[in-house]
Amino acid sequence: MSGTESTAYKVLTSSQHDTLQRDKVFDGAPVDLADGFIHLSTASQLAETLDKHFADQSGLFIAAVDLERLGETVKWEISRGGQQFPHVYGPLPLCAITRVFALEHDQDGTPDLSVLS
Repeated sequence: MSGTESTAYKVLTSSQHDTLQRDKVFDGAPVDLADGFIHLSTASQLAETLDKHFADQSGLFIAAVDLERLGETVKWEISRGGQQFPHVYGPLPLCAITRVFALEHDQDGTPDLSVLS
């Protein structure tokens, strides 16, 4: 693993969250399947990811992913804004997820990411 983070985050829709809970594995959202890897974000990248890809969506969940449990399937690659993002080349098993929480918003509509700390 070349990134410095040991935890990354996956944004899930309600139906994706249900699939993960039912199947104990997540194969990826449509964009993940099209790109050939599962997109994750670090804690510092998550707000921008939500703004860019999930604005005005409700019923979202955030899954905290233990990257060390995924081993060699995690690749840190340059993406948006020249930043390194963790990408998972393979399925995301439930056993690599340390917690899942429903995404709440502050009164002004800003995603409440205080639960990350």
